[in-house]
Amino acid sequence: MQKSKYLVANENDHRWGLTISTVGYEEIAPGEPYPTKGHADGYYFEQEQGRTLSEYQLLYVMEGEGVFSSTHTKPTKVREGDLFLLFPGEWHTYHPNPHTGWKSFWIGFSGRNMDDRVAAGFMRREKPIYHVGFSSEIVRLYRSAYDAAVKEQAHTQQLLAGIVNHLIGIMYALERNIVLGKNASHVNMINKARLRIREALESNLTIQQIAEELGVSYSNFRKLFKEHTGLSPATYQQDLKLQRAKELLSTTALSVKEIAYRLNFDSPDYFSAKFKIKTGRKPSDMRRKS
Repeated sequence: MQKSKYLVANENDHRWGLTISTVGYEEIAPGEPYPTKGHADGYYFEQEQGRTLSEYQLLYVMEGEGVFSSTHTKPTKVREGDLFLLFPGEWHTYHPNPHTGWKSFWIGFSGRNMDDRVAAGFMRREKPIYHVGFSSEIVRLYRSAYDAAVKEQAHTQQLLAGIVNHLIGIMYALERNIVLGKNASHVNMINKARLRIREALESNLTIQQIAEELGVSYSNFRKLFKEHTGLSPATYQQDLKLQRAKELLSTTALSVKEIAYRLNFDSPDYFSAKFKIKTGRKPSDMRRKS
């Protein structure tokens, strides 16, 4: 069984930064021929020959398993709970295991929003498969996308673009957390460190002291912290202090100088400079507005 919907985008849709071309679902029983018929021109392919698309596609195996391969990926097993990403201009082929079949969703899209993420290295042709496990939220999003595509109301492209962005965000975050969570001791350490930093914003506690408290070298602590949060511990601490500064500017009568020293910045000038870089305005400007 296969259900699919193909869409077109107008010039205004393209300016949105992400347009959707196809959404679908297929259920392949064990032993059933594959690929299924009924695909639009340019989408159907023979397993042995594969194909090359001019768009991205994100596929999710809800049940069953199969095999995926591409120019950059040798034949690799995909199983229930796996997402795999097809890249424009990249040869690929895939099929369900004839003994298990599969139930899968797909959505095809293109645009500079996705191009920018690929250029920044968030998604790579060398790593197209994401092991995220079964997710009812992912299934719900695919079903919502298909329903929206079938109804095709005004501004459906913008609605679908939001769903694609949500899917990509979930895919990336789930897999990163699964990978990082394999070492529970590291996760616990970083969680303790983040809490310690939050609790000590108005003290002179240093990142080096936190690493020492946790019994790990500063260099190793810094590396693990950045892997888990995307920020160095010093940047994380400073950003929280600047958030706290905004609260103090808005809710107290403390002077800019008093706030700078209360949050242990080296000087009021240094505090003001960092605050402006982060917020786009001086602390004194925010104080006057408050």
